Amino acid sequence: MKIRFLIILMTFFYIASCSGGKIPGADARKISPNPKDRVQKNLEEGRGFRLLGNNKRNSGEFDFASSNELWRASLDTLEFMPLALANYSGGIIVTDWYSDGGNNESVKISIRFLSNEIRSDALAIKVFYKNCSIDQSCKITDRSSALSIDLTQKILGKAALYEKENQSKNKKKYINEALK
Repeated sequence: MKIRFLIILMTFFYIASCSGGKIPGADARKISPNPKDRVQKNLEEGRGFRLLGNNKRNSGEFDFASSNELWRASLDTLEFMPLALANYSGGIIVTDWYSDGGNNESVKISIRFLSNEIRSDALAIKVFYKNCSIDQSCKITDRSSALSIDLTQKILGKAALYEKENQSKNKKKYINEALK
């Protein structure tokens, strides 16, 4: 029994060493020595650390971002602002600094999704204001209270409408299939 195990183990190491110590597809001339460049390339190609299986996925594939009512309602509510980050799998949307041009004040909003359910505690919204003086010194303050409550209510209202529309579409689809 021990001899079989030893033979299987040696066979495994022999087969694993057939690549000659080289990583398949790795060419030092084509790989940047800068870690930030390698990370960016891996993100663009949809690669990452996985414990089990191959799970090859393209970076353009999304699980169900377009069917999540909270996500859609949040993007629709913030459509007038430029987005700095919108990561569905990470559950966060961050806008860039936005100003209507009338004064030296800009606003930045971050939305964290704590749940996919349409509930009042499903979102954590932070609102930051940046006031810049003439000498270009800026002060950033967190004034989340009033505006974040308004944004939460608006997003939840839109999400509830989207969910209702989705349920009526599914109901009609189910009735049409049942009548066939």
